This record gives sequence, C-alpha cells and structure tokens, in this order.
Amino acid sequence: MAKREQTAPKSRTKHYEKILAAKDEEVRRSMSAQRVSQTVARLDIPSDEGDLSQQSHEEWIFLNRNSLEMKLLREVQHALRRIQEGTFGVCQRCEEPISSKRLDAIPWAKYCVSCQEQIALAAETGTEEALEETE
Repeated sequence: MAKREQTAPKSRTKHYEKILAAKDEEVRRSMSAQRVSQTVARLDIPSDEGDLSQQSHEEWIFLNRNSLEMKLLREVQHALRRIQEGTFGVCQRCEEPISSKRLDAIPWAKYCVSCQEQIALAAETGTEEALEETE
C-alpha cells in the first residue's frame, strides 16, 4: 500500500507539532529529575535490611518508570518525524486519517481508534488472529 499524505491542515499540524515538542521537553526534564533523585538516593548507605529493601524497591520503580518514559519519548519523537515526513495524522495500519479528536487526546497516536482496538485485542489474547480477521 502506498503511504497517504497527511490530511490535517498545515495550521493544525503546526499545533500538534508544538504540543509534541513541549511533551518531548517535559518527558526529558522528568527523566533528568528522576535520574538526579535516584543518584542522590544511592548516596545514602542502607543501615539495615529494611533500608536495603526500600532502596531496591525504589530502584525497581525508577527503572520501570524510566522504561515507560523512554517508550513515550520514542513515540513522541516518531510523531515529530511523521510531521516532517508528511505522514502525520494517517493510521500506520489502515492508512486512513486519524480523527482530530484522537489526535487532540493523544497527539503521538499512530493508529486510528479502530486499528488501536484491534491491536489491543490481539495483544490481550496473545494471538494475531484478531488482527487477521479484520484485514
């Protein structure tokens, strides 16, 4: 299938580009603050097993949160790249326009609501059957 060109007007695309750039900066700042916080927390030497357990738990939370934020950052950066390529606002699965309502809610969305639901169903069931039935 040939890639469709973006269907959102340029003014609307610029609007999303500003939102995505701000989100990119917000996530980067948050990750930096977490990194500093985690570094400071490591400077405290645990005095007993309870403190060590607490420190391990905090490190686990930090790593999981960092993973989620890295994923979000990648999605935001991919959306910015789609704007540059002229494919922003087009579902990467069915190549139909993504509704402005969805983009207003999740500007980094790469799938329309229908395709996202199908992908979520397939992930939930652990099979590709749900995706194959709809194609």
